[in-house]
Amino acid sequence: MNDLHQAAKRCLDASDPAEKLRLTHETWQALQIGDLRPGDPASAAAPIGAPGRPAKPQLVSARQVPQRGLGSAEGRAALVHAVAHIEFNAINLAWDAVYRFRGMPDAYYRDWASCAHDEARHFALLSTRLAELGHAYGDFDAHNGLWEMAEKTAHSDTARMALVPRVLEARGLDVTPGMIERLRHAGDERTIAVLEVILREEVAHVAAGTRWYRWCCERDGIDPFDTFFDLLRDYLGVSLRGPFNRPARLEAGFVEAELDRLTTLATADRNP
Repeated sequence: MNDLHQAAKRCLDASDPAEKLRLTHETWQALQIGDLRPGDPASAAAPIGAPGRPAKPQLVSARQVPQRGLGSAEGRAALVHAVAHIEFNAINLAWDAVYRFRGMPDAYYRDWASCAHDEARHFALLSTRLAELGHAYGDFDAHNGLWEMAEKTAHSDTARMALVPRVLEARGLDVTPGMIERLRHAGDERTIAVLEVILREEVAHVAAGTRWYRWCCERDGIDPFDTFFDLLRDYLGVSLRGPFNRPARLEAGFVEAELDRLTTLATADRNP
């Protein structure tokens, strides 16, 4: 039987997007039929580094990524490209969660391999839409914020589960409805259809983060509520952006008290 951790590493290291998608789908299918199993839990993952990615897009700081209006095809293509870049990173994040953290329950590995499979499908949908708009992945600059957080949390499954799915990826639940509304004003129903699929399925991905974050806290005997906000402070300071999509976040496993405190922190950040 083949080692799931090594299969995940092959997906992670693939730099060509088409190859990464092919390996991702193959790995997920092999896991489903029982051809892959997690390897020795005592084995160590390699130190985290940059994942496989194509030469483009050029990675710049978030402040250097221009904000474009959606009134033009170019502006809509830039938006689709930005979301495609997030989904490409999300494939890598899911496979790194499989590869890096050893000795977890089988259900953990199944959840994150399933997420990688979904993210690869999302990336393919967005790439098709980009082509319809006359562009391809790599045509616009992008930033590396998602992967930078993966590097910062490589030492801790608890921090990774708290901060990548429940903070950075959950941000997509907050902002996507607004994107859809703006695109509706622009009459771009084809992009809306893709974003609606992604929004619906990303709820389950954030829920997986919630589930395994709480599992880690129970394993370690720590309080999930207080720990979450301690991790937010330690890794992100006080910089939070609202408003929050309460219905989607509740569906993804957040509790009302968490959302109330997030809202208070975001309000305080806007009004120091």
